[in-house]
Amino acid sequence: MTQVLSTPAAPASPARPTRLRIGGYDLDSPVLLAPMAGVTNMPFRVLCREIEQELTGTTSGLYVCEMITARALVERNEKTLHMTTFAEVEKPRSMQLYTVDPKFTYEAVRMIVEEDIADHIDMNFGCPVPKVTRRGGGSAIPYKRRLYGNIVSAAVRAAEGSGIPITVKFRIGIDDAHRTHLDAGRIAAEEGAAAVALHARTADQRYSGQADWSEIARLVVHMDGTGVPVIGNGDIFAAADAARMLDTTGCHGVEIGRGCLGRPWLFAQIGAQLRGEPIPPEPTLGEVARIIYRHAELLALHDGEEHACRDIRKHTGWYLRGFPVGGEFRKDLARVETLAQLSRLLDGIADSSAVAEHADDARGRQGSSSKVALPDGWLDDPEDDTVPEGAEVDSNGG
Repeated sequence: MTQVLSTPAAPASPARPTRLRIGGYDLDSPVLLAPMAGVTNMPFRVLCREIEQELTGTTSGLYVCEMITARALVERNEKTLHMTTFAEVEKPRSMQLYTVDPKFTYEAVRMIVEEDIADHIDMNFGCPVPKVTRRGGGSAIPYKRRLYGNIVSAAVRAAEGSGIPITVKFRIGIDDAHRTHLDAGRIAAEEGAAAVALHARTADQRYSGQADWSEIARLVVHMDGTGVPVIGNGDIFAAADAARMLDTTGCHGVEIGRGCLGRPWLFAQIGAQLRGEPIPPEPTLGEVARIIYRHAELLALHDGEEHACRDIRKHTGWYLRGFPVGGEFRKDLARVETLAQLSRLLDGIADSSAVAEHADDARGRQGSSSKVALPDGWLDDPEDDTVPEGAEVDSNGG
């Protein structure tokens, strides 16, 4: 995927990074799984690790869980607590926290520390969903510089002495007229964040158009001298995309979101590319059938068979993209109710050697840009540190 960069250029780097240090964790790969609601639960994270281990002999990246709401965690919401489940193989355990209030931020991080729930906390300031931004949450917050700084500070203070690094993810800004990423990076560094990640789109773009990697390069330059690594995110759908982002922006790591939908083997491919090893080929349809069943099996162990069969339905569409399978077969998979039924259906393609066409094309939601929904008067005073009313409650339960 070609990216056109504008000035300023990234600082010269002696070599493409093959490792990433976040706080006290020295990761064997600069590749992270981006948190995605309804996708990056424990079964999917374990599946990505299993495939990486099988194909390359290593599990080197950082796999972040679904977004967890700070207030819901503090209030011990049952669904939220279940979402914080990690497998034995997940080291370090990485959690993303959604929050708008320094008070609940501090309480949630203290709870994570005292109850040994996670080893790394990433903070979400990039969500562009209208039901979040219209209450002043997600990608709306970095515009309020003092509020944003207070939240990051509360998390860092609560984690002090625990060895748990706090990282921050944000977008370029609300829209082109309200760009906030340079301030957001500087403030995060000043408040003690261990790394920052930039999704190179504005909130009004959502997932449309093309990510502007030149803004990742700008942030790298802006953060030079802080010692805080910059992680790039946006439009990485193939191993070559990850290498190109690292090479052209000078960022220290890459975060993969939509590119791994239906392609949990992408992490193995990217890791091999960055280490200069042979890149594992795209799996055949028969191999994908086995991966689908393993995914459903892991979901069943985590959530029970009934829930697993409902959940795997959305994944099968992503898994089978580009493969020559008929519409009736896809419909049957979308109606699957038991693991036995799923197994029988997948047996029909188990011996297929077909390979998907255009496997590394853009996938997942894209849509179109639209004006960001914000609370009344939100843009009037960027120094206002008033906690937005109702924004935590609206996202309660995870």
